[in-house]
Amino acid sequence: MSRGNIHYVGSGLLIVGGCVSATMMLGRKQSLRGDGGLADYGPDEAQGESTETEWVNKLWVRRLMRFCALVSLFSVSLNTPKTFERHPSLQYVTFCCDAIVTVLFTAEMVAKMQIRGILQVRSRNRGRGAPPPTCTSLLAPRLLSGNNPVVRPPLLAARGETPYLKDHWCQFDASMVLFHWVSIVLQSCEILGVVGRYSYLSILRAPRPLIMIRFIRVFLKFSMPKSRINQIFKRSSQQIYNVTLFFLFFMSLYGLLGVQFFGELKNHCVLNDTDPNYITINSLAIPDTFCSTDPDSGYQCPPNMKCMKLGLSKYTMGFNGFDEFATSIFTVYQAASQEGWVFIMYRAIDSLPGWRAVFYFSTMIFFLAWLVKNVFIAVITETFNEIRVQFQQMWGARVQISSSAASHVLSGDDSGWRLVKVGESRQHGLAPDCCQAVLRSAWFRLLVMCVILANGVVTATMNFKHDGRARRVFYERYYYIEVCFTVLLDLETLFKIWCLGWRGYWRHSYHKFEFLLAMGTTLHIVPHLYLSFLTYFQVLRVVRLIKASPMLEDFVYKIFGPGKKLGSLMIFTMCLLIISSSISMQLFCFLCDFTKFESFPEAFMSMFQILTQEAWVEVMDETMLRTRETLAPLVAIYFILYHLFVTLIVLSLFVAVILDNLELDEDIKKLKQLKFREQSAEIKETLPFRLRIFEHFPDSPKMSTLHKLPSDYILPKVRDSFMRQFVIDSGLYGAEADDEEDVADVTGKKRLEAFDSKIVYRKGRPVNTLCCTDKVRNISSDLRKAAIQYIINDSNNQRLMLGDSAVIPIPGKTTLKPQGTISSAKQLRIDQKKSLRRSVRSGSIKLKQTYEHLLENGDIGGMNRVSSSRRPQDLDIKLLQAKRQQAEMRRNQREEDLRENHPLFDTPLFVVPRESRFRRICQTIVHARYDARVKDPLTGKDRKMNYKRLHNFLGLVTYLDWAMIFVTTLSCMSMMFETPKFRVQESPALQIAEYVFVVSMSLELALKVLADGLFFTPKAYVKDCATVLDIFIYIVSLVFLSWMPRKVPPHSAAQLLMILRCLRPLRIFTLVPHMRKVVYELCRGFKEILLVSILLIVLMFVFASYGVQLFGGRLARCNDPSIERREDCVGVFLRRVFVTKMKLGPGENETYPSMLAPRVWANPRRFNFDNIGDAMLALFEVLSFKGWLDVRDVLIKALGPVHAIYIHIYIFLGCMIGLTLFVGVVIANYSENKGTALLTVDQRRWCDLKKRLKIAQPLHLPPRPDRKKFRAFIYDITQNLYFKRFIAGMVLLNSSLLCVSWKQEERHTGPLAMVSTVLTLIFVVEVLMKIIAFTPHGYWQSRRNRYDLFVTVMGVLWIVLNSWLRNDVSYSFGFMVVILRFFTITGKHATLKMLMLTVGVSVYKSFFIIFGMFLLVFFYALAGTILFGTVKYGEAIGRRANFESPVTGVAMLFRIVTGEDWNKIMHDCMVQPPYCTLADNYWQTDCGNFTASLVYFCSFYVIITYIMLNLLVAIIMENFSLFYSNEEDALLSYADIRNFQNTWNIVDIHQRGLIPVKRVKFILRLLKGRLEVDPQKDRLLFKHMCYELDRLHNGEDVTFHDVLNMLSYRSVDIRKALQLEELLAREEFEYIVEEEVAKQTIRTWLEGCLKKMRSVNKNQPNLLSGLRATHQRTEAESQEEKSTDNTTDADVEPAAREGHERHRKKGTVIPRSDSVGSGSGRKYLAPTLSDPQSRAEKSEARNTASIKKKSIRATGNAGKTQSMETSSSGGHPPSSTSSSNKVDASGFNKATMPRISNAMQEVRDWWSEQLAYDSGSEDGL
Repeated sequence: MSRGNIHYVGSGLLIVGGCVSATMMLGRKQSLRGDGGLADYGPDEAQGESTETEWVNKLWVRRLMRFCALVSLFSVSLNTPKTFERHPSLQYVTFCCDAIVTVLFTAEMVAKMQIRGILQVRSRNRGRGAPPPTCTSLLAPRLLSGNNPVVRPPLLAARGETPYLKDHWCQFDASMVLFHWVSIVLQSCEILGVVGRYSYLSILRAPRPLIMIRFIRVFLKFSMPKSRINQIFKRSSQQIYNVTLFFLFFMSLYGLLGVQFFGELKNHCVLNDTDPNYITINSLAIPDTFCSTDPDSGYQCPPNMKCMKLGLSKYTMGFNGFDEFATSIFTVYQAASQEGWVFIMYRAIDSLPGWRAVFYFSTMIFFLAWLVKNVFIAVITETFNEIRVQFQQMWGARVQISSSAASHVLSGDDSGWRLVKVGESRQHGLAPDCCQAVLRSAWFRLLVMCVILANGVVTATMNFKHDGRARRVFYERYYYIEVCFTVLLDLETLFKIWCLGWRGYWRHSYHKFEFLLAMGTTLHIVPHLYLSFLTYFQVLRVVRLIKASPMLEDFVYKIFGPGKKLGSLMIFTMCLLIISSSISMQLFCFLCDFTKFESFPEAFMSMFQILTQEAWVEVMDETMLRTRETLAPLVAIYFILYHLFVTLIVLSLFVAVILDNLELDEDIKKLKQLKFREQSAEIKETLPFRLRIFEHFPDSPKMSTLHKLPSDYILPKVRDSFMRQFVIDSGLYGAEADDEEDVADVTGKKRLEAFDSKIVYRKGRPVNTLCCTDKVRNISSDLRKAAIQYIINDSNNQRLMLGDSAVIPIPGKTTLKPQGTISSAKQLRIDQKKSLRRSVRSGSIKLKQTYEHLLENGDIGGMNRVSSSRRPQDLDIKLLQAKRQQAEMRRNQREEDLRENHPLFDTPLFVVPRESRFRRICQTIVHARYDARVKDPLTGKDRKMNYKRLHNFLGLVTYLDWAMIFVTTLSCMSMMFETPKFRVQESPALQIAEYVFVVSMSLELALKVLADGLFFTPKAYVKDCATVLDIFIYIVSLVFLSWMPRKVPPHSAAQLLMILRCLRPLRIFTLVPHMRKVVYELCRGFKEILLVSILLIVLMFVFASYGVQLFGGRLARCNDPSIERREDCVGVFLRRVFVTKMKLGPGENETYPSMLAPRVWANPRRFNFDNIGDAMLALFEVLSFKGWLDVRDVLIKALGPVHAIYIHIYIFLGCMIGLTLFVGVVIANYSENKGTALLTVDQRRWCDLKKRLKIAQPLHLPPRPDRKKFRAFIYDITQNLYFKRFIAGMVLLNSSLLCVSWKQEERHTGPLAMVSTVLTLIFVVEVLMKIIAFTPHGYWQSRRNRYDLFVTVMGVLWIVLNSWLRNDVSYSFGFMVVILRFFTITGKHATLKMLMLTVGVSVYKSFFIIFGMFLLVFFYALAGTILFGTVKYGEAIGRRANFESPVTGVAMLFRIVTGEDWNKIMHDCMVQPPYCTLADNYWQTDCGNFTASLVYFCSFYVIITYIMLNLLVAIIMENFSLFYSNEEDALLSYADIRNFQNTWNIVDIHQRGLIPVKRVKFILRLLKGRLEVDPQKDRLLFKHMCYELDRLHNGEDVTFHDVLNMLSYRSVDIRKALQLEELLAREEFEYIVEEEVAKQTIRTWLEGCLKKMRSVNKNQPNLLSGLRATHQRTEAESQEEKSTDNTTDADVEPAAREGHERHRKKGTVIPRSDSVGSGSGRKYLAPTLSDPQSRAEKSEARNTASIKKKSIRATGNAGKTQSMETSSSGGHPPSSTSSSNKVDASGFNKATMPRISNAMQEVRDWWSEQLAYDSGSEDGL
């Protein structure tokens, strides 16, 4: 517990009083010992058991009350009429339990009221004369005893604070007591028969399950101040409220659109003789079909039927629809949950034009289900991260090191190194040393793993058949095999216990798990217990295989290691389910013949079903159907709120916990940043294999002969590959050679010394020969090498003197490695460049550069940002950067060597010459691209151009790639027309498109291969997987075009070729760089995704193996429900046909539509557990929340309700944790690829700030026209808050007119249109007022105003059109105008605006991901058309949902992406004979393909749903930081940015977004808050900022973002916030700014001094004498100056103190030091006295100065003195000392002498400022 913290339970205060916080420091160690002793019932129950503690606060009483809470919950869960019918005795048992519990709770409540008082504090008598107990006297026994781990407050201190009914927890307890008494009275009336059994009064028991909170609140232990807790929950609730408001905005938008687009969808196909007033189920079509009365759109009924509007009630037709706004909102929410939305869309397609439904539902799913709802995950994750930091004690440490594992030693042997515990080799058990060695050996562990693996494999081979044999026959032999495996593993356990001893064995948690499995499996092999629930122990053995993979083990520990968080969340979810199930059961148990909530198990399953979102709408609809019409909306609201909470908040909590487990600690982040810094400096020096192959061939360079070598002939640069053959070994002749024994003989050394020469490092006069070389005709090889080495040195020397700045070797050291490359860190570049600091030109650095892609650490301690010396880290960084450059240089050098020594190197196809003109032409064609020229090549500035993004988009790829993208797109469009009936083999138009694609791709490949080569060239075409895919697509297209098969049998090679041809759309992935980047990022995270997949497969295997052993062969039933035995399942029976979901029955003398069907004894249609394959397929479908209800119902019906626990546990583990693992891993990988995973908190906030500043724009609000009264009056009205609220209210009123459909035949349409016309005129008046106030130019500057003007003009056009037409066309145009007006609400609400920006930026950034998803969907649609285009209709495939064409295939796959019955579609595509008919061609058969369907749908669902959609969640979470910011965490809050926007708006009077540099000073003076800077106090910082902006564009105008970016850099601690490269660049720039400002200051001062000396000492001969004379005069007047200074200081000090006190009254603001900074780091900008009072003081100072100037000017020397004053002061007001100095009349001029003293005073001030500057710099070292 940290110092000063206060313990809370729930929201109750446990420790109060100032003295208690002082005593808590003494009890810190005791408070960290354990969790015991914390109270759970409010402020008065945390007391220790002292002599004054009442009985209600004793420990056993509190435990009794918690037990009573559980008993009460258990009792109320059994209190239903149906439960009492099944078990009558429970009625009296629950009554007695409730009575006892209620009496105890009542006694507790009365005792607490007696102690604390009811509404007022009850006074207590402490005794006569007894002083009140002090904090020390009450707390000392607790502190000294040490028995209690928590410091407890005095009893009276807490007791006297709040009365009983004023405490929140006590109010809750009192309400629970009241509901208990009501429940007892109600149950008494039920027992006596006064109240009916199924009475609605049971609703009064609904709040009783909340008593569970009394039990679980004991676990809510917060070690934080109460204010901090309230602040966190207030912020989190506010964020959730804001996102909910945003969600409601979109729901309202689509609700209004649904009402106007669709209206009442009640047209059905009925028989021609149907009576509209008497509709039966036999009147409808089979199946029931919606239709359209318009013959040009929708579905048309068959000839014997007609389209009729049914006037049935909602209880018959259903509650969803678009009749009015409320029903539309209800339907929109259902569709947004992705449950049943597709059937509503099909209904709208059949009733109205199809484009409406497609546009409406596709955009609604995208925005509501995929974007807006995922914002909840971002909110919960961000909130959870903040709460986690605060509740770290509650969750515990991430990695707890136990005492037993604290001491390890590093042990090494021949096999390697490993950590071994101290004393591990010590013998703990009774086994000898040889057994100990066997236990520790690797082969023993390998043997155990092999046994476990064999057990799992053997168990997986178990299968069951329905051939009449008994079930025992299929598993009998497996029993004996299981006995053998169990005995082996039990022996392993006994062996470990024997070797380690019982204590040593039980010490490890893993051994505990093994022992538990051994005990369970031993019981499992008992014959009567075999294949019982103990089978779980046998199948859980497979989990031990995780230990075989260290990577998988580490990943599992990372996720489940800190189990406190995940375990707490699971317990919270279970408690939530139990409480909500009990409440729902009491609310709806009185409904007769309603099985969903008749008892607690059914209610629990129903609420769990809503949690999984599988058919949750059916639960809600069936409940609404059984309630009254007035209560049905309340029932809907109840279920929607519960669904909203559990799906958006609880499931998001699982994602937040897993993301938190995957999050790295800050220390580990820093270590990984350092590691990544080292790795980033290392580039692969080796060439790829396709280039290294040339090294295996002998060198054959092209040689040339020089016949003449004059002495003044300049030697060319000697080729390094040639030098390599003659280079002298550095170990032998280098300067570092210390070993003399390697020299062959002394004579050789002397000869080599003759050639040792020194290289001249400065330019000298050229000479004919630098040195005479000996003849080397007949000498040894060493001397030849030395001679060649000397020639090389001579060549380098001559090149040096000619000014060549290439790399020159250091004399005496060889700089060439055996590869012929330059050695690292041994090179020297001789040139005339300046150092790095000096070489950066002023004004050439752009502050708008971004560094998001850099991952290096920017946290570099206290760096001296003034001194030119650097710390070792900086030098290391420079060396790492140099190392990276050298590595790249070595690689290029090796490539250059191969180019020189191998003529065939870099020759395409070994035929095209390297430098041929033909190749250059091909390269020109291949690499030609649009040059956007965004930056000026000379100045490097951004060019001002319109549509810059369009220019960048055009320059994205080359012209050739653009052409191929166009051709590929046309080819894909032609493939969209291919259907089983319209095939490319028989269509000349489609064949032409095929020929165009193949010919175009042939030309493209030929050009690229001839330009860059195929494989063995540096820029070869085939160098990655993308180009391999290109060539594969080309070969497949070429083969298909050449073959063009006319006959394509199913499952043939021709069909496979057509399927592979569908890969053509994926070619766009390889052509667009951003698409390749998306694929690359997905592949980079493949390891983590693979680990999650393995975990889910293990989980599925465990549950599938259990299901096979328990359910295999037991789920088969007869399709006739009346037949129970297999022998009776013969013949035929009448099977009822499903017609409609409407609650219609047959009429008089009618029966339900039915048909004869043969009786069949078979498994359920879509799943079974007869073998491991079918079981895993069923569980994989269940993993997507689809089909698990069928499994549950079949298990309950076939085996009993107990077996339903199996599927619920699997759903909870697999879906709640397994699927959220996918979300967490994809999000973590995305953040790692984007470079944000390793960023520290400050660095991440800086990245968020840069994004926020990029979005920020000028307000474009013209200033108030003060000189024009009428415009100013209108201006004030438009800017008034009430006027803005009035306009927002009018917008909402106008939108509310769309709550009913606008149709010509409706009576209300005319009046509503008239009201809308009036409101439109109001908006016209608003626009006119703003135009008058802002002027047309000023109004047009704002985009929001442009949009308002556009909508208003459209509204005026609608008024004219509607007054003329008044039909459906005009009304449709009118409601579209109102919908456009509804969007303006987002601009009027700050939260909606920021969330809209978040979603907009997310859509923009996810464009390529969405486009890539579409390409994948299109590829699967093309393949699905070939595979399943002719499959017969089934349960899910029908008239609207099929693969008959690629277009319908895309619609089908979009439905599968949302998870809507995808498993039913897959099983329909698996249909095989005899249920279908085979044929010779795939377009003639109606059969499916089992294997292809399995691979097709499972792969598509995993790739799209589990990976691609989660990328959208990652992008939303990344951009949500733009919205989720607060005043504490953000470096610059929205208030600061808004303040800057307002200030900019004042200065930028022309609304251009540009201002002159001179006006920046005004902005800096007007700023407030964190950006505030005082030019008087922070004068140097003010100069630095002004100079920085002045040099940014070389004195030109600066933009809004230029000033804002500069302020952001100056307002943060760059050492913590910036990343490495950006930090170095920024420090270099700031150093240059500081240096230049210092130079300017000195130059200005010297010029001022010179002017003063010239004016005063005109007769002095030189400068020195003038300075000397000035100095002497100054010393002569020193005494007088001191006196005047003292008086001045005495006058100034009270004013300064008064200003300081006035500033303190304004509020405390964090000061900000200047850019020089001290060791404590950079702070915020200092506050300024910019209030009106300080301005008045400044104006008074100016007036005083002007009066004094006039008096001085009157003396006769006015002009010169004023110029000297201005130049010396640097633009600031003159010092007050100049006016207060008094000079004698004898000696000097009265007008000039004060100026001299003023100049000297300025010198002293400047010098002291520099000394302070240097001392501050030294402090920062």
